[in-house]
Amino acid sequence: MTPNILTVVLLMTSVATVEPLEHIRVSDDGTHFVHGASAERFIVWGVNYDHDGPGRLLDEYWIDEWETVVRDFREIKALGANCVRVHLQVGQFMDAPNKPNAAALKQLAQLVKLAEETRLYLDVTGLACYHTKNIPAWYDKLGEPDRWAVQATFWEAVADTCQDSPAILCYDLMNEPILPGKEPATEWLTGELGGKYFVQRLTLDLQGRTREQVAEAWVNTMVDAIRKHDKRHMITVGVIPWVFALGGGQPLFYSPSVGKRLDFVAVHFYPQKGEVEKALKALKAYEIGKPLVIEEMFPLKCGVDELAAFISQSADHVDGWISFYWGTTAEELNAKDNPTIGEAITASWLNRFREMSEAIRADQ
Repeated sequence: MTPNILTVVLLMTSVATVEPLEHIRVSDDGTHFVHGASAERFIVWGVNYDHDGPGRLLDEYWIDEWETVVRDFREIKALGANCVRVHLQVGQFMDAPNKPNAAALKQLAQLVKLAEETRLYLDVTGLACYHTKNIPAWYDKLGEPDRWAVQATFWEAVADTCQDSPAILCYDLMNEPILPGKEPATEWLTGELGGKYFVQRLTLDLQGRTREQVAEAWVNTMVDAIRKHDKRHMITVGVIPWVFALGGGQPLFYSPSVGKRLDFVAVHFYPQKGEVEKALKALKAYEIGKPLVIEEMFPLKCGVDELAAFISQSADHVDGWISFYWGTTAEELNAKDNPTIGEAITASWLNRFREMSEAIRADQ
């Protein structure tokens, strides 16, 4: 019997783990990623593994359904990916303002071990408040200084857990942080999408400070917390490309003052139908001399072919792309009796992603 692709990947993985993973770092000239020891170029090609098909976030089921996570990592490897972006909820990791959750940290350590075994690097994104049911009441009531202190404690605990593993690609401090305008805001979260809040504010009131001053102070606080335990792994912040969304302007988190302690640029691009060129033009605003990763992408607002074109046409100045995987293979989606339009698009894109994996590997 001819082994299927997943079986082949599993066999290859079991052999490959004889040699340990190399740490990934920024090149000596600061422009791209390389393997730590060999200095060979590394291109990020991965998926966001943020939730499963029903919408549950990873840290809501990874203890009771660990075998599901193991299976999904094998399937992600079979797609040709080399990186998985995971999203950790602050409410799942903090029992009290100064008390991390031991069970969550233990499970994170197990996830890191799984990443090492499957040779998949982890983009560890933290401080998520995607599901409001998991946000502790005490956390929501905190003012800026105390909220930042909890966030720093979160990152200290995560960095302490992950510090020694070569499977850690980076720490993403927060998914799509924003700041209020001149008038104070009243809610930490905004932009509900499908029952989830992917965007949150760093403060509710600028209090006479510039947006750059607040962002820089917050980044420094989080970086300092991580560096107490982990002085090696890269740090970034995944941002909404407001230059693209608003049609102009300058990046906030990747301005010289705010981004000086961030190792690479991470932006989230969803090109509109017929506007690939516009997206490519906006992307140039994030070329600041550091590695550049499209940390989120999907044919959400454009077709599969257009997204593939966006990837290929940005390849000369982008160092990685991260799409999505929600625990269901293209084959499983196609086997459904009446797949939805969304399921059909996802299946088509997963197949294209797998096809493009060979080209990505050839460039490394």
